[in-house]
Amino acid sequence: MSKTFTKADVASHNKGDDLYIIVDGDVYDLTKFQDEHPGGKKILTRVAGKDASKQFWKYHNEGILKKYKSKLQVGSLDTKPKVEATPSSTYAAPEPKKESKKAVVPSKKEGQSEALEPYGSQIPFGDPSWYQNYHSPYYNESHAALRAEIREWIESEIEPNVTEWDEKKEVPREIFLEAGRRGYLAGLLGIKYPVEYTKNTVKSVPPEQWDLFHELIVTDELSRTGSGGFVWNMIGGFGIGGPPVIKFGKKALKDRIMPGILSGEKRICLAITEPDAGSDVANLTCEAKLSEDGKHYIVNGEKKWITNGIWADYFTTAVRTGGPGMNGVSLLLIERDFGGVSTRRMDCQGVWSSGTTYITFEDVKVPVENLIGKENQGFKVIMTNFNHERMGIIIQSLRFARVCYEESVKYANKRRTFGKKLIEHPVIRMKLAHMARQLEAGQNWLENLVYQCERMGETEAMLRLGGPIAGLKAQSTLTFEFCAREAAQIFGGLSYSRGGQGAKVERLYRDVRAYAIPGGSEEIMLDLSMRQSLRVAKMTGMKL
Repeated sequence: MSKTFTKADVASHNKGDDLYIIVDGDVYDLTKFQDEHPGGKKILTRVAGKDASKQFWKYHNEGILKKYKSKLQVGSLDTKPKVEATPSSTYAAPEPKKESKKAVVPSKKEGQSEALEPYGSQIPFGDPSWYQNYHSPYYNESHAALRAEIREWIESEIEPNVTEWDEKKEVPREIFLEAGRRGYLAGLLGIKYPVEYTKNTVKSVPPEQWDLFHELIVTDELSRTGSGGFVWNMIGGFGIGGPPVIKFGKKALKDRIMPGILSGEKRICLAITEPDAGSDVANLTCEAKLSEDGKHYIVNGEKKWITNGIWADYFTTAVRTGGPGMNGVSLLLIERDFGGVSTRRMDCQGVWSSGTTYITFEDVKVPVENLIGKENQGFKVIMTNFNHERMGIIIQSLRFARVCYEESVKYANKRRTFGKKLIEHPVIRMKLAHMARQLEAGQNWLENLVYQCERMGETEAMLRLGGPIAGLKAQSTLTFEFCAREAAQIFGGLSYSRGGQGAKVERLYRDVRAYAIPGGSEEIMLDLSMRQSLRVAKMTGMKL
């Protein structure tokens, strides 16, 4: 039970060797924290024994409070209203056959889903509509339970530390291992839950119920941290390097390496982009020649901008085994232990903790058993994988855009200019409205495409959905860029300095190009969306 203080009680702790402050009705003992305070002791001395809420929020964001609250809080004021826990901290997986409260509807048709309970902050458009008691045909109680499970982990263990990890350009290995133990990694491969390769299953969702919307939720909730570097560190290499292996690799290869990858003990990445071959994948030059005895491929070449490559044990690598163009490309699983693999970290504009890497392969001997798919037919595997990669980019971009929007709404309700709150200025509400309309349009297109992926076979999905997914990839990154810019304008100077209240917005503004270019640049995507869609329509009977 938390201790209760009066303001007079707190005021008595106003010396350097006995220093309490109040922030939002909670009482903190900073006596031993003074030496750690980045602003120095004097700032704390000025507010010793007082309510420092205004001063705290002037310099800090919510993540700082979350980081230190459990260590420094000693109680609350007796005047602080008692509030019930929010759904985001209390929602758990429902008991079997126990229904949660549903919205009242006039009638229910067979198979029709009912609205789930409200969840989260309830800021309009701050979360997808199904969080806010809107009806949805896509989500059920298992999705809500997963959302609550992963959000609790993110809010308690991840979000308070993300800024520190980003500055260090690395996330502790233990966090990745925990994602493996929780079963999240195994659920991010765009397939049925691979129980044959892992004993670690997700607590709130039985493996047989796992679908692409569960996968969407994991990626979406990870992205609420507002750090592309963190999300890419966790799933950037795994989510695009793993699927080709588990879908097209030989059984012996999968049996040997997949358990370690799904547990988080081993790391994998996708190595396609080269210094001179980005979106133009068909013209890559990294070469793999068959040895004289036919037992190995000898690989020589370079790869650039490879996410997670600095830590990877395995590299799902596009190589040239045949003639020019797409029909000479194969996919190999190269293992760091083979020797001849050197990696160096690349410093980039954004996603600092993602481990962006320059890779050199020098006479690497790769067993022919590590061929993924068939020789000279790797381009099809790569194209199949692009749909999954782009869907991940879409989910992240739209949630990052929502983070920019949500941070803006919170700040606009706190910051005062010209005698009133920012939210009371029509120009600010107009900015928020333009952000919200693009967010909701993108989210509804996303959910429709996830549903189509769920219903279609892989070949049909690759043919019919390649165009729409490419179009939404461009739309979502443009939305992300727009929201990041508008949020920066709302925050003003706070979005220009690293850390503090504008930390998420500043960081996400740097991350924008990491989403607008990789996975196919916006220009390539928009052209592809139309070319592919017209080609498919012509094949299926389009009338002009």
